[in-house]
Amino acid sequence: MSYHFKTRSEATPPRTPASSEEQQRKIHEVRELLGDDLQTEMPSFLSNGTIRRFLRARNWNTEQATKAVKETIKWRRQYKPDEICWDDLADRENGARKAYLPDYLDKNGRKVFVTMVSMKTKTSGKEQIKHLVYYLENMSLNSEHGEDDNVVWICDFRGWTLSSTPLWESRESLYIIQNYYPGLIAAAIVSNPPKIFESFWKILKHFIEPAMHDKVKFVYTKNSESQRIMEDLFDLDKLESVFGGRNTSGLDIVKYADRMRRQDQFRGCCKNINVNTSST
Repeated sequence: MSYHFKTRSEATPPRTPASSEEQQRKIHEVRELLGDDLQTEMPSFLSNGTIRRFLRARNWNTEQATKAVKETIKWRRQYKPDEICWDDLADRENGARKAYLPDYLDKNGRKVFVTMVSMKTKTSGKEQIKHLVYYLENMSLNSEHGEDDNVVWICDFRGWTLSSTPLWESRESLYIIQNYYPGLIAAAIVSNPPKIFESFWKILKHFIEPAMHDKVKFVYTKNSESQRIMEDLFDLDKLESVFGGRNTSGLDIVKYADRMRRQDQFRGCCKNINVNTSST
């Protein structure tokens, strides 16, 4: 896949608030613009919550939101993200050490997504994008009743080098998050980036929309001021020690795999799943 990216200066203006009545009216307008065929094709995806997030991402402009939804539907037809299961992922056990969903929420009840950016895996960049999409699908569950901005994303940059994350992979990941899963990320924690990351960030930030850019927070475990950000967001008894928490237990891959397979069952994409119930 290749995409055209807007720089921050070309991006749409900040989102404006709307009353609940106006939100419902605009959701209805988008449904009318989409037509019955598309809504019949993807009824679970096209919930009111999903449409509302696309409207927010397009500053409540119904035509732009409809266009964005249609582009996402086209992508979902081709990529089929709702059909990706844990057992479809290449090198999934090692991949889970690089990107995973912890079994705790933040203090505001939001989901947490952790990526260990510099960790090496045997998978290709294409497979790592598939891994990301799998987690995005999991995090966007229950969109009808879920809150907007419902995920806190922690990125561990310890040991990062310019070869750790190719620019194309970062750009494509950002494109998918911002265009196909808008309104999902509440905060993006950039943890312990090395000095060399500054030059990479100067390039990358031009592909981040203003609304997302404002959610990025740089945190350093040896800096007391930035650590207060983590203390405000997380229960330190649950937060991993590498991020300044007190949890040193590490990831149990067997239990984690069972949890993700159960999640696949809930999503309705299981394929002869054998869940080890004794690990719960």
